[in-house]
Amino acid sequence: MSTKNHRQTVEFGDFQTPSKLTDEICHFLHSTGVRPESVIEPTCGTGGFIVSAMDTFEQTRKFFGNEINRKYLLALERKLQRTNHTHIELKNEDFFQLDWEDILTHLPQPILLLGNPPWVTNSGLGRIRGSNLPAKSNFQEHKGFDAITGKSNFDISEWMLIHLLDKLQSRSAVLAMLCKTTVARKVLKYVWNRDFRISETHLYIIDSKTHFNVSVSACLLVCKTGTPRKTKSCDVFQDISDKCKISEIGMHNTEILADLKKYKKWSQLDGPMPFKWRSGVKHDCARIMEFTRENGSFVNGLGEIVDIEDTFVFPLYKSSHVVKCRTETPERWVLIPQRKVGDETRVIREKAPRTWAYLTNHADKLDQRKSSIYKNKPRFSIFGIGDYSFAQWKVAISGLYKKIQFSIIPPLDGKPSMVDDTCYFLPCMNRDEAILFADLLNSKAAREFLHAFIFWDAKRPITADILKRLDLIALAEILHKDQHLTRYMPKSDVSESQFVLF
Repeated sequence: MSTKNHRQTVEFGDFQTPSKLTDEICHFLHSTGVRPESVIEPTCGTGGFIVSAMDTFEQTRKFFGNEINRKYLLALERKLQRTNHTHIELKNEDFFQLDWEDILTHLPQPILLLGNPPWVTNSGLGRIRGSNLPAKSNFQEHKGFDAITGKSNFDISEWMLIHLLDKLQSRSAVLAMLCKTTVARKVLKYVWNRDFRISETHLYIIDSKTHFNVSVSACLLVCKTGTPRKTKSCDVFQDISDKCKISEIGMHNTEILADLKKYKKWSQLDGPMPFKWRSGVKHDCARIMEFTRENGSFVNGLGEIVDIEDTFVFPLYKSSHVVKCRTETPERWVLIPQRKVGDETRVIREKAPRTWAYLTNHADKLDQRKSSIYKNKPRFSIFGIGDYSFAQWKVAISGLYKKIQFSIIPPLDGKPSMVDDTCYFLPCMNRDEAILFADLLNSKAAREFLHAFIFWDAKRPITADILKRLDLIALAEILHKDQHLTRYMPKSDVSESQFVLF
C-alpha cells in the first residue's frame, strides 16, 4: 500500500464493509423485527450497508447516506443507477460538520442507523496530521494525569456513536454499528452514566480477521432509543445471532462490569482492600538493564558479557514466567539502581564502581528513553520501585495474559526477586503469608469475582484497579481462613525489617 493510500486508510477509517457482512447484518436485523421507515448510513463509504438495506427493508421510505470521500460517493452513485430507488439522499460532507439534529428531524420514524464508523483514534490521526476530527473537548471528562496520558486518547467512532445516540434519545430508532468492542463498552459506559434513553442493548462479536483482515476484537452494537424504559445491561453473543449468549455486561454505580451475573454472585467480596497491590519494575531499556546468565557470567541484550558487582543486580520474573508459575529458578536478572523513585544514583559510583562504569558506558541508550517520566529525574532512573519491591516474598500476577494465575515469587540466595512492570504483586512478610495469599487469590470465589471486572480483549486485561476491588478479608471469611489472615493484618504493608538493603 502506498503512503498516500495508507494515510487515507488511517484518516478516514477506510475499512469498507464487505457485502457478505452487510447482507448478514441487515437480514439479521430484519429477523428480529426491525422495520424502519428511514435508514441512515452516516459514514457510508461505497454504500455497502445502504445497498443491503435497500434489498432487505422494502417498506423503507427514505434512505440517507453521508461520505467525506467524494470518490467513494461517486462509486455508490454508480451502484444506485442500476436500481429503481429514487428515495435516497446522499451528502458529501464531514460528519463532524453536519447538523444531525436537522437531518433526523426531517426523516420519518422509526429510524435505523447502520454503519461502520472509522476504526482510528484521535492520536492516530494526529500522527499523520489528519483533519477528520471533532472539535477538541475532553468529553470523557478525564482529570489530571489521566487527561494528558493514554486515557485521553479516544476512537473517532466513540465520539460519533455518542453524538448520534444523544440526538436519537427522543426518537424511535435502532442503532446498529460495527465497532471495536472497546469502543462499544466506552460508549455504553458514557450513555448509561448519563441516563440516555436506550434499551434492548446487544453486542454481537464479529470475526474482524475474516472480514477486514485486522486483528482486533470487534462487534456489532445494537440498541433501541426513544423508548420509555431505560436499561443498563447488554447481552453479549458469540456471533451475529441470538443463539449463543456468552455474558451480560452492565453497570454498577458508575463503572461497567464484564459479567453482571458473576458480580451479583460475589458482590460481598467487593470492598476496600487492606493490602496494597504494587506494579513491577519499569526501566524501558531491557537491552542494558536486563541480563541472562551464560557460563556463570551476566550477558546483556546486546550480547555483551557484563562484569559488574552483584550489589544492584536482582533476579527478575516477567509475565511469561509468572503466568506459568515458573518461579523456582530465575531466567533473567535486572539492574536496580535505586531503592525508591527519585533516589540519587551517583552513590553507585562509590558502592559499585564497575556497575557505574557499565551504566555510563551505555548512557546513550538510557538517555534516549522516550517516556516523559524520566525527565528531570536522576540519571539512569527507573520506576515502579520502592521499599515494597524488596520484600523477600511476593505473590504476583501477569496483567497481560488472558489467565487469572497468582504465583509465589520466592527470594534467591537471600535476595528478593523482582517482577517487571507488566505484573502486579502483593509484598509478603514470609513464605507462609505468600502461601496463604496465593491460596486465597487462586480460589474459585476470587477468580469468579475478578472475572466480573475483566474484559479479556483489553491490551492489559488485569489491572491494579481491578485487583484492589477484591477484599481479602471478606474472601478469607468465606473460605474460613480469616483466622489465618488475622496474624498478618497489623501490617498492611511490609516493614523495613523485611527488606534486604543494598
